[in-house]
Formats: sequence, structure tokens, C-alpha cells
Amino acid sequence: MSAEPLELARYAVALAASAGAREAEATVVVSDTFGIEARAQQIVTLQQSVGRSLVLRAFVDGRKATLATTELSRAGLAELVARCVEAAHSVEPDPLGGLPQPQPVQNGDLQIFDGDVRARSEEEKIAAALTMERELRAYDARIDNSNGSRVADAVNEVALVNSLGFEGSYRSSSVSFSASPVANDGSEKRTAHFGASRHGYGAMPAASEIARVAARRAVEMCGARKPRTTTLPVIFERDVAAVLLGDLFAACSGANVAIENSFLAGRIGERIGSEQVTIVDDGLLPGGMGSSPFDAEGVPTRRTTVFERGVLRSFLFDTYHARKLGAQSTGNAAGGTVGPNNFYLLPGTGSLEELVARTPRGIVVYDIIGFATEHVTGTWSRGAAGFMVEDGRIAYPVDGFTIAGNLRDMLAAIDDVAADIIYESAIVSPSFRVAEMTVSGT
Repeated sequence: MSAEPLELARYAVALAASAGAREAEATVVVSDTFGIEARAQQIVTLQQSVGRSLVLRAFVDGRKATLATTELSRAGLAELVARCVEAAHSVEPDPLGGLPQPQPVQNGDLQIFDGDVRARSEEEKIAAALTMERELRAYDARIDNSNGSRVADAVNEVALVNSLGFEGSYRSSSVSFSASPVANDGSEKRTAHFGASRHGYGAMPAASEIARVAARRAVEMCGARKPRTTTLPVIFERDVAAVLLGDLFAACSGANVAIENSFLAGRIGERIGSEQVTIVDDGLLPGGMGSSPFDAEGVPTRRTTVFERGVLRSFLFDTYHARKLGAQSTGNAAGGTVGPNNFYLLPGTGSLEELVARTPRGIVVYDIIGFATEHVTGTWSRGAAGFMVEDGRIAYPVDGFTIAGNLRDMLAAIDDVAADIIYESAIVSPSFRVAEMTVSGT
């Protein structure tokens, strides 16, 4: 990593101190991004950009202001500092505000940067996008259109300096492929989406494999019908399970707990989930897409056990909300609030197919739509699509139904977990089964 981002951050902090800030923090981010989209063997979008930004937090007599700029000249930074310190004077003081005390940061390789991302040529990336479009149509004649096949990558440099003595920097990279086919069986159209993300191209599944999985999902949904309204076991495929875990993360966030906007508030030490439920947030997971040596405040990331065999052990905090609840930061500061590092349910055993085989009757959910989560009560409801399971086998596709329940009840009813987790975003999960849920269809 070049020295320039750190130097810019140091300069901004020094300016803020000389302008009257009691404490100051500067974060510089340099992002180099690339994205391409193909449709029908044509490139419809190609974008590449390099951006630099600096975010300054200044504390003046217990008052805080935060401003950002992309103008990183000395004159631009001087203007930013002056405006930020002036803005802080107009804010009400908060005794809980202020920077965290510096702590040692681990120096190990988190495997979050791959130099190969910038070594790949534009032609290779275009070829990958076109390959996905070609493979979609080659899979089945019913796939006659797509909503696009995409290749994207990014390299980010982050440098953070504060007036209490913290200095740190790191680089990360990411690559993603995705394909979105449309299948037409003569009477209706079925869409699907599948993708993958890694830190480098060498770790990515083949573009052709991404396309085939997406195509299979679209074709297999042809002829889907509504299931009967009933209660039965529901298997959440890993991508859908991750969405559900995202709803749970909001309930585990100290920012929500502090204002009692969480059904988990006040329940540390209680059994909430089944024995199958151990959930962690691990910012030091090697190769994790959410891994980093420190959070947005310079607090070292760590592994925090949130649920241990169903028992709620911890919430997740940034510095401010930890102080509000008399706790310690867990290294989860992100953009002025609490964010996930690598938040996931520990895997169980076997593949999704084996989990289906262990289920005499039920539904496998591959897609959910809508948003209906009440964080205070835990009430949860989504539209869904997937497959009926009969005698431990996929029987036929179903859609147009709603699954509903309560997050607390769902956690308590998780009775089987697969081992198919892939760490490709900040919130991931293996497929799992909830013993009983209400399915509303016909």
C-alpha cells in the first residue's frame, strides 16, 4: 500500500487539532473499481473508475461533526477541517462521544487482497461475461432472454489515523460474477439469479458454472404452482438463509438494542435458539469477505460468539453504543453505526441434497421477495418460491406462497443444519431446516 493515504490522514488530523478539535479521526479510502454487463452476447455496460475520499470526525468539547470530501488537495483539506470544526460547535454535547483508546492490531495475513485482480485484462473480463450469456442459452431452449450477466471487481486501500495515536492501513480486493436468466415455457416467464464473490479471480468458480447453476434454477421453476396452506418443515437454501440471518443481525446490533428496537434486548444469557444455533461474527476469518484488521474506528476486529448452542451470549457494538450500554466495542463500527464483519451460523453436516434427503416432507425455499420484519417483536413474513419435498426428494416447483413466523420461534425450531456455507459476503449461512412454519398458498 502506498504511503499517500496515511500521509493524507495524518495531515487532516493535524489540521483539525490546530483548528481546535480536542479529538480527530481521518479515514482515507482509495477505490479502483471495474464493472461490465453483457446481454444477448453484447456488452451493454463497461465502467472503470478510481476514487479517493477522506472522512473526518472532529470532537470539540463533547460535540461531534463528521464531514467527507473527495477534494484531497491541501486547500481542500483545510476547507474541510474548518467546516467540520465549525459544524461541531453547533451540535449538542454528548458525554458518551469521543474516540476509542488505541489497541494493538494483529499483523497476520487475513488473505483479503489478491494482486491478480488488477493483473487480469479487460479482455478476460469481457470474455467471462459473454461466456455466461452464451452458457445460459446453451443450457435449455426455454432460456430465451436474460436480465444480464455481470463481472465486477474492486481494489480498496483504507488508511485511518486518529489524534489518540492510532494509525493503521490495509488493502482488500473483491471479484464477483452473476447471471440472471429468463426461462419461457410458453405460458409464463421464470427468472433466476445466481452469483459468487471471492477476493481474487483464481478462487472464483468458472463463469460457465455460474451460468449453468442460474439456468438450472430458472428452468426448474417452470410449471411451478401454489402449495396448499399448511404447516410443515421449511428448508432455507444457503442464500435465502443468509437473508434471514441479516434480519437477525439487525436484532443483534447494539445500535438497535440501545433503543430497544430488538426482540433480543435484555435477554443476554437466555436460551433463544436450538442446540443447532451457534452464530459468530468473526472479523479475523482468513479470506472472509468481511474481514479486516480493524473497524471503522480503528478498533481491532475479533471473533465474537453471539449465540452459543442457542444461548444469546453477546450483542455487537461500535464504541458509542457500547458506552451507552456499559459494554465494550466488539470491533463492529461501520459508517457511524454497527455493521457485520463475517456474521454466520456455524455449519452442520452434509450437503443441501443430504439435508433434503433427511426431510420426509417439507419445502425448500430458494427465493424470497418483499420485506416484512418487525425487529421489536421478531415477526417475520416473506413471499417465497422453491420446491416441495416428498419422501426425502424434490417433487415439484412451488411459488406464489408466503412463509411467516417469528424469528425467536424460528431460531428455536432449527433442527438440522447443512455444511454448504460459502464465505462470500459479510453475512452468510449454511442451508438449514426449521421444523415447522406456516406456509400460506391456496
